[in-house]
Amino acid sequence: MRGSVIVLTGPPGAGKSTTARVLAEGFDKAVHLHTDDFWHFIVSGMIPPYLPESDEQNQTVVRVIADAAYGYAEGGFTVVVDGIVGPWMLDHYRTGLEEHPGLSVHYLVLRPDREETLRRAQGRSGPDALVEEGPVLQLWDQFANLGELERHVIDTSRHSPDDTLEAVTDAVANSRFVI
Repeated sequence: MRGSVIVLTGPPGAGKSTTARVLAEGFDKAVHLHTDDFWHFIVSGMIPPYLPESDEQNQTVVRVIADAAYGYAEGGFTVVVDGIVGPWMLDHYRTGLEEHPGLSVHYLVLRPDREETLRRAQGRSGPDALVEEGPVLQLWDQFANLGELERHVIDTSRHSPDDTLEAVTDAVANSRFVI
């Protein structure tokens, strides 16, 4: 039995990692791909991924993440990809769909309002947490107007972690955000 890929994305502080871990634990066979880890694998020459000059590096990293996700899904795992995967990176997943016909990809954008995003992001305390106002708001702005993908947005502004998990679980179960 083949699995599926769930891309859980949005700006810093949207609730991606909190939701992704618990969501993955709800499947019999699942993988949580925390995409931040893939940038940490770069031991030299890493450019902070939110800088404009990091595009070539970021394209490479996202391609590797998408390949890993499809590899696990082919092995029967439900894969929850947790990270900043904007529409500008979706081609890596669309290409994967062509190479892995029959697999499904759910694309869910968690997006609290701008002020809530900044509040949550600056409230994080992990050693590598992105808390700087400029990059956090820049990333929020990149998710502000998604055009045809706007229907993939879940507003988590007033959500507790449980509320977000419930909304995501329902959306996946009903295939509302399949690309």
